[in-house]
Amino acid sequence: MDTLDLLLHPVRLRITWCLSGGRTVTTSDLCAQLPDVPKTTLYRHVGLLAEGGILEVADEQRVHGAVERHYRLRQDRTVVDPAAAAAMTLDDHRHGFAAAMAALLAEFNAYLDRDGANPPTDGVGYKQGTLWLNTAEVAELAGEMVALLRARAGNQPEADRAPYLVSPIFFPIARAGQPEDGQ
Repeated sequence: MDTLDLLLHPVRLRITWCLSGGRTVTTSDLCAQLPDVPKTTLYRHVGLLAEGGILEVADEQRVHGAVERHYRLRQDRTVVDPAAAAAMTLDDHRHGFAAAMAALLAEFNAYLDRDGANPPTDGVGYKQGTLWLNTAEVAELAGEMVALLRARAGNQPEADRAPYLVSPIFFPIARAGQPEDGQ
């Protein structure tokens, strides 16, 4: 299975999100973080990610006669680079976007199902809006957002910090009353 197929699956995306930020976890930790995913499904997807080189074993410990593995994400293997994105078909992009949205929806539902979930207090946001941009401005905006996120990407877990999922999405929409290609 290639990297795109490994990453563009809702459960596997959620697993990679659980391991983002340099976290190291066991499959038991993942089961606790993703209680809506059946254990057998979770173990199968962790195995696929490890076999595909997306996850690596950071540590192993004997626990009650069994080996407990601690996994970490290989950051270099979790990015769909521009060349791979350019090689994707429109159906590949459709599949990838659907997987990302399914994973995002599952994560949001899991958040809402937690005791004490309070969207206003937790700073939850899901606003959408339209910006009129040319190609250069889209690239500039994306670069500015990457710079803003990189400024916080090195934050380490602390007692007063919680992990937040950030999911910027850009795509052009049709103009009202005009053909989609702008002509």
